[in-house]
Amino acid sequence: MHKTIEPAIHYWGTPVVLISTLNEDGSSNLAPMSSAWWIGWSCMLGLDASSQTSINLMRERECVLNLASADLVPAVNRLALLTGAADVPKHKRFLGYQHEANKFAVAGLTPEASLDVKPPRAKECLVQLEARVEDIKPFGSKDPRMAIPTIAVELRIVKTHVDERILQAPDSHRIDTEAWSPLLMTFRKLYGNPQHLAESRLANGPEEFYAPWKFADPKIA
Repeated sequence: MHKTIEPAIHYWGTPVVLISTLNEDGSSNLAPMSSAWWIGWSCMLGLDASSQTSINLMRERECVLNLASADLVPAVNRLALLTGAADVPKHKRFLGYQHEANKFAVAGLTPEASLDVKPPRAKECLVQLEARVEDIKPFGSKDPRMAIPTIAVELRIVKTHVDERILQAPDSHRIDTEAWSPLLMTFRKLYGNPQHLAESRLANGPEEFYAPWKFADPKIA
């Protein structure tokens, strides 16, 4: 029997992403978040409008999405209650957030240069996605249950970096999902090593249907 409930938040399960951006003084900010989803080479983020990451994205219009693996739980938790904002927003002070300028160091992660954007990548993350902002809009502004102002950020991925250990082969452009254990958050709990249940029928479709730009003569009827 189903029961009608009112959860505090709808957080049904999304990957944990460490977003690196540049502060106004040129230093790096690194922030964990998990309201992210992708279609093609485009990504949508849901962010607290007052966060340093949001402020940096509005100004600089670029970032790196560093996808955390299950083994990076300690680093993610070290960042969890830190903000790059010198003036900590009131709601974050209530939750126990503190200002931290050097979040890469606190997390124990290593910044490395990106190729097409200015913010650095996190070396220890097995997937690093350089991205530029396409659009930023208010999100949930008509939702009376939304506790704080939020924004929806549309990104376009411009470079994809993947550790060879999670590729199907050294010269492959496909991920070996048995080798990679992405870190997931569901209702503020962290999960990893999801069980492989079955192959999806969608996996049998030709690659050119999803990426016609990779083929000189895509065979799409």
